[in-house]
Amino acid sequence: MSRPSRTLHPAPQLITTSDALAAFCARLAGESFITVDTEFMRERTYWPELCIVQVAGASEVAIIDAEAEGIDLAPLGALLANPAILKVFHAGRQDIEIFVLKFGAVPTPLFDTQIAAMVAGFGDQVGYEALVAALGEGQIDKAHRFSDWSVRPLSPAQIAYAAADVTHLRLVFERLRSRLARDGREAWVAEEMATLADPATYRADPETAWARLRPRSTNRRFLAMLQALAAWREREVLRLNIPRQRLIRDETLMEIAASAPTTAEALSRARGVTKGFAEGKSGQGLLTVIAGVSALPDSALPEAPRPREGPRPSPGLVALLKVLLAARSEEHHVAPRLLASSEDIERLAAEETPDIPALHGWRREVFGEAALALKAGRVALGTAGKRITLVPIVPAG
Repeated sequence: MSRPSRTLHPAPQLITTSDALAAFCARLAGESFITVDTEFMRERTYWPELCIVQVAGASEVAIIDAEAEGIDLAPLGALLANPAILKVFHAGRQDIEIFVLKFGAVPTPLFDTQIAAMVAGFGDQVGYEALVAALGEGQIDKAHRFSDWSVRPLSPAQIAYAAADVTHLRLVFERLRSRLARDGREAWVAEEMATLADPATYRADPETAWARLRPRSTNRRFLAMLQALAAWREREVLRLNIPRQRLIRDETLMEIAASAPTTAEALSRARGVTKGFAEGKSGQGLLTVIAGVSALPDSALPEAPRPREGPRPSPGLVALLKVLLAARSEEHHVAPRLLASSEDIERLAAEETPDIPALHGWRREVFGEAALALKAGRVALGTAGKRITLVPIVPAG
């Protein structure tokens, strides 16, 4: 594979006015692709607070001060919405979420180099610094990784650090794209990008917030209480714009769902709940939710999760499928977790032909067919030198 020649990165410009931003975006309107990153703060809020946006084209890079007084970010929104320009991110899910909140749409078309790197054989969730070292012929100074990007003025060192996040990314993208084209894996990446580009990926649904707590109970009353409390917390943190754990920690929410306190005094005895919270507006709202669920008849409670039907998967078969997964991942130079999740492996071992991603599309070609053949006894695992290989089993005559 030919490697693009090393180029000097342009000096970054700091944009703090609407006119300068509009002019910059107009100059980039003819680019085939731009690289994009953000710096934000989220420690004290539910929604990320956008501080700066970094954007690089072929010959210029800008650090856009999103907190500059009076700046209108509309030209940036139009640039990100331009269907003729590919927007390149690295691990861009949170960046994209910010733009969805700010501009009401996913910036498409888009490309994520972290996902592409997993398809191209760089391992699970490869970091930007590692990719730059491997493909970008450079190094990233990590000194300002934990800067407070809301403090003004930005220092020259912060501006240089922020610019590096999008200047090196251009070469990383070009080399990844060449590698994917060489290996015929562009369609694989496109399938992964479809999820990233789906607006539903960034839509918070209070009614499903309980699922992230992964309760292990089959008690219907407890599950109803937990679902209602998790939905209440989600709406409350949205209203107050504070992190979930700052309002009520997960373990405290589980405890409250189990004990179902009926008074502010009883609520204040839960771990991490203060008397002031229990007696305040949020505490009273929580107690109202508890009272509502407590009053529900048994017939209105949600059904408990059903245990998986059929025999439990054989631990030996699960282990064997994991070995196969590692072998196919190594052979095809693709991250294992992109091929199959732990749940996929469990279901493969327990069910005949489960409806899982590992048995569809390119994943079936790379791993799924071999997994089914291994289960059916048509192949076995052997070794060839230092590698695991599939050995066909010839039926006895």
